[in-house]
Amino acid sequence: QVQVVESGGGSVQAGGSLRLSCAVSETYRRCMGWFRQAPGKEREGVAIINILGQTNYADHVQGRFTISKDNPNDTLYLQMSNLKPEDTAMYYCAARKLDYPCPSQLPLESSHFHYWGQGTQVTVSS
Repeated sequence: QVQVVESGGGSVQAGGSLRLSCAVSETYRRCMGWFRQAPGKEREGVAIINILGQTNYADHVQGRFTISKDNPNDTLYLQMSNLKPEDTAMYYCAARKLDYPCPSQLPLESSHFHYWGQGTQVTVSS
């Protein structure tokens, strides 16, 4: 079983920044993504990164969030800047099986991912 472990969540004021981390084995061979779920809402895609480092972002985080991978350290990051209260949610890291490429167009669909972390809470106050 592949372990996916997120860290880095917390509370911040609007306009602030946070960086989430996700530890998972062999990130260089995985399609990976970040998702989030606010209370009473469906889980939604935030960002995705493929094996080549190509990325796709949800419209509501474009320009504020950056997804990246540190392959030598098997870590996925989500740098979040200019945070807004509506960014408050549980954030989840997700990974596909080894050598399963991201679907073309890099869709932010949770159904494409096989492994999930337990989530890390991000709270943004106004």
